[in-house]
Amino acid sequence: MAGADARYLTVALALIVGFMVVEVAVAIASRSLALLSDAGHMLTDAAAIAGSLVAIRLAARPSSIRWTYGFKRAEILSAAVNAVTLLVISAVVAVEAIRRLVTPPAVEGGPVLAVALLGIVVNLVAVWVLAKANRTSLNVEGSFQHILTDLYGFIATVIAGIVILLTGFTRADAIASLVVVVLMLHAAWVLLKDSGRILLEGTPEHIDLADIRSHLLEAAHVLDVHDLHVWTVTSDLLAISAHVTLSDECFHDGHTPQILDGLQRCLAGHFDVEHSTFQLEPAIHATHETGTGHQ
Repeated sequence: MAGADARYLTVALALIVGFMVVEVAVAIASRSLALLSDAGHMLTDAAAIAGSLVAIRLAARPSSIRWTYGFKRAEILSAAVNAVTLLVISAVVAVEAIRRLVTPPAVEGGPVLAVALLGIVVNLVAVWVLAKANRTSLNVEGSFQHILTDLYGFIATVIAGIVILLTGFTRADAIASLVVVVLMLHAAWVLLKDSGRILLEGTPEHIDLADIRSHLLEAAHVLDVHDLHVWTVTSDLLAISAHVTLSDECFHDGHTPQILDGLQRCLAGHFDVEHSTFQLEPAIHATHETGTGHQ
């Protein structure tokens, strides 16, 4: 799967870089901020995709004594960096767009319209290519959102070009740029929220801790479940740990391994969690247990 994702990302990168060069040249010649902002966004697209490719290779490295999870979090860091680049570019474009709203320069609508139409075609192909990749990976999704946002931006630029040609209203170029800014900010927020939750080891949105606890408590001989934590190591890899209090007889008749197997089957079957760590303890252990959070 990672190899296929890398191929899709490479094709998208080639499309984006090739078109970006053309767009920068036309933006400078036509004095179009909308095209230049799109080119800036496409530069972040290219950087995002390149970063995603590097992250995929890092994540594929095996674990070691020092890096017990390997470099799987590299994909999440890549998504976070993508979000930050979107924020920076959106701030720069917003400032320039506001300045041009106050003092609009001359903008040639024809070249703006032609390049934006070509940009829609290029981005549609890139979106189609990346749609085949594994978008449950936050790393791939980050690159996909970059390109999808750029597609929306080109649509706004096409509208601006038509308005300029028909009415001569050159402020349409700056307005289109602000539309791109809003789209970039939204994509950045989503990526920062998702990557931040993973990096801070927050509970995944689709996981209900109370539901997990209730399922574990249904197992025979389980008296209590506390210090329950669920987090995301990287996209598609959940991990869980918990302290499970068992009846005292479980530690005398030797059937705690069967209980452990049952708990892990419960998680795998109901919640699709394959990586779990349980501390099985007698009730008396709670009287001297320290350093735990009783969620």
